[in-house]
This record gives sequence, structure tokens and C-alpha cells, in this order.
Amino acid sequence: MQSTEPPSDGHAEVRIVAASPEVARRVAEVLRRCFAATEQRSYPAGPDGGTRLDLTVDTSRTAEPARSWLETSRSAQDGRRRSETVSGSRPPGPFGE
Repeated sequence: MQSTEPPSDGHAEVRIVAASPEVARRVAEVLRRCFAATEQRSYPAGPDGGTRLDLTVDTSRTAEPARSWLETSRSAQDGRRRSETVSGSRPPGPFGE
């Protein structure tokens, strides 16, 4: 049963769907090298096979690669928010809307 509650502040629910359990585990391992994470939960992905792997990552407890990426990402996002507030409009989306 899936929870309808959003994760707590600083946390993200991650779902990995892959053709094999090994591929899903490799992706989860990369995430664990960057973020503190809960134990993964593995499920069949569907009637055609595959694996679904769910885990929760704590973005407030990051390793160096993720920390530098998050800081850069936040700085760029803050700059966009300031320019939107000053100009009163949003920059166009990827399709010009």
C-alpha cells in the first residue's frame, strides 16, 4: 500500500524500475553514495517482469558529490526565483509557454 503522505522535509521517495533486480540495486547504490537512505524495498514491476525498488533518501545528509550538486542547484534556482519576482513574469518553458 502506498502512502499518500508526502515525505518529511529534506527527504525524497525514490522509485527505481528496471529490467532486473541487479540493475535496480546498482542505481540504488549510487544514490546511497550521495545520500543517507532507508533500506530498499523491492517488488515485481508488473506482469511483464522487471523489478521496482523503493527507498527514501535524506537530502539533508549528503556526501560530497551530492552536496556540491545540491548547492549549485539551489543557487541557480534561487536566482531564477529572484528574477521572476523582479520582472513579474516567468521565463518561458521548454516549449515556449
